[in-house]
Amino acid sequence: MSAVALKAVLAAQNPSAHPAAAAAPALLRFITCGSVDDGKSTLIGRLLFDAKLVHDDQLDALGRDSRRFGTQGDKLDLALLVDGLSAEREQGITIDVAYRYFATPRRSFIVADTPGHEQYTRNMATGASTADLAIILIDARKGVLPQTRRHSFIVSMLGVRHVVVAVNKMDLVGFDRAVFEGIVAQYRHMAGGLGFATITPIPISALEGDGVAGRSPNMPWHAGPTLFEHLESVDVAGAVQLAARFRMPVQWVNRPNLDFRGFAGTIAGGAVSPGDEVAILPGGRRSRVARIVTQDGDLAEAVAAQAVTLTLADEVDVSRGDVIVAVDDALTARRAFAARLLWMSDRPLASGAELTLRLGASSATARVAIAGAVDIHSFEIHAADALAMNEVGIATIALDRAVALTDYAEDRELGAFILVDRVSGDTVALGLVDAGAVRLVRSVSGDGVPSASPGRSRHWVKVALDRLAPGGWPQIVEEASWRALASLAVAALVQLTFADWRITAAAALAEALLRPILRLAHQAAWRSFERQRIARGHYDAEGSGI
Repeated sequence: MSAVALKAVLAAQNPSAHPAAAAAPALLRFITCGSVDDGKSTLIGRLLFDAKLVHDDQLDALGRDSRRFGTQGDKLDLALLVDGLSAEREQGITIDVAYRYFATPRRSFIVADTPGHEQYTRNMATGASTADLAIILIDARKGVLPQTRRHSFIVSMLGVRHVVVAVNKMDLVGFDRAVFEGIVAQYRHMAGGLGFATITPIPISALEGDGVAGRSPNMPWHAGPTLFEHLESVDVAGAVQLAARFRMPVQWVNRPNLDFRGFAGTIAGGAVSPGDEVAILPGGRRSRVARIVTQDGDLAEAVAAQAVTLTLADEVDVSRGDVIVAVDDALTARRAFAARLLWMSDRPLASGAELTLRLGASSATARVAIAGAVDIHSFEIHAADALAMNEVGIATIALDRAVALTDYAEDRELGAFILVDRVSGDTVALGLVDAGAVRLVRSVSGDGVPSASPGRSRHWVKVALDRLAPGGWPQIVEEASWRALASLAVAALVQLTFADWRITAAAALAEALLRPILRLAHQAAWRSFERQRIARGHYDAEGSGI
C-alpha cells in the first residue's frame, strides 16, 4: 500500500491521533463485480484513463496489446490495463483479483477487479472481504442474471452496505431510459432483503466513457451523479467494522534476546496506552501494558490499523494466535459457534467433515455440521446437509480448542475465517461467524431439522456413491468384493447350522440386500439426531454455544 493510502486509513480511523494523516484524502476501497463480460475490467481501465493515470509508455503498450489481444477492433481495449494474466487475455475474461491504486484531488482509491465467471466466485469473495462499496455491473442488454444475484448476496454477506448499480453498455441499447429504469426496478426488487444502506443506480458506457467521468450528452434524462462524482463523495463511515475496545491478535512473539519479549500484531480495534490493563485470550490471564514499541521508538498511544509490539508488565504465557484485549472487553473464546459458509471446492462438503479452521493467526481442527443452504434465486434458506461449489450455507462448527472470535457484524477481523483441507492444504471455504444463523433454519423447518421428502432417499444414495468416488473403480471393486465375502461367510455359517441350501440361499440374499439399507438408515437417523442437537444449541459439553 502506498504511503498516501496508509495515511488515509489512519486518518479515517483516528484523525485526531494522526494530524499529518488528517490532511490526506479519505480512502475508499471498492470492488467491481457482475457476470462474465459485463465490462468490469473495461470500467476500471476507463477510470484510470479518465483520471489521467495512464502514462504515455503505458498507452503505447496498451495500443500494441489492443492490436494483439483486444476485442474492440481499432479502439484501445481498456480492459487490458487490468487483465494482466496471459490466460485472461487469451480468454477475454478476468480470472484473478486485480488491485489498482489511484487518487484524485478529492479522494484516494483501492479498487479490486474481480472475476465474473462462476468458477472463480471464491476470488470475487476475496476482493469483497475488504471493500467498503461494491459496483455491481449489469449489461443493459441482459438485465439481472443469476451471477448478479450471487455476487449481490455475497457482498451483502461480507458486510458491504453501499452499492452502485452500474448499468453498462447503454450505447448498445440506444441509451434508452426505459431499459435503464426497468433494470433498476428489477435489481431493487431482487436486493430488497439484502440490507444495503444505499443503492445508487448510474447508467454508463465504460467503453465510450458516457456517465463515468463526465455527463453524457446521450443521456440528458439522467439527473443523478456520474460514477466519478459518486465515488468521490459517497460517505462510507461505519462501513468497516472496528471494535470499540482494544483488541490485537498476536502474530509473532518477538524475542531478539534474553532481555526482551514482545508481542507483535496489528491492532484490530480501539486504542491502547502503557499502563492499560489487558487480558490474553483464550486463557484469560491478565497483565498491564508496559511499552508500545515501534521501529521509530516507543509510543504513548496506539490505535486501530497500527502494527506495533507490546511488552507486558508480567511474565505471562502468550503465543501466536492469542488475542490481547482490554480487560473489560466482552470478547470470549469459544469451542463452538454458528457461521455462514461459502464453499469454494469442486468436491461437495458433507456434514461431519473435519477441516482446519484459520482465523487470523489462530488455527484449530473444526468439525462442520451443515444446517441449511441459500437458494441463490430466491435468497431463501432451505434445509440441507451438504454444500456444492459456490453454495452459501449455514453451519455449526465445533473446534478442538477454544479460539477468540466474535460475530462478523461486530468485528471483521475476529469474525472472518477460512477452512482448509487437512490433506491437500487447499482453502475450501470462506466463513463468517454469525450467532443468528441457526435460528434462520429453525424458522424454516420449525426445529432446525430438515424435513423428509422423496428426494431424501436419492440424496443418501448419492452420499454413498460420493464416498466411493475418491478411490474410483478400485475402491468400488474392493467394496463389492468385501460384501460378497461377507455374504459367503454368512452362507457358510447358516449351512453348517441348518444343512439346508434353501435357508442358506435366503440368508445370504437377505444379508446382501439388508446390509447397505441398514447402513444408510443408520446414517440418516444419526445425522437427524445431530441436526436436532445442533438446532437446540447443545454445541459442546461446556455449554459454549451461542
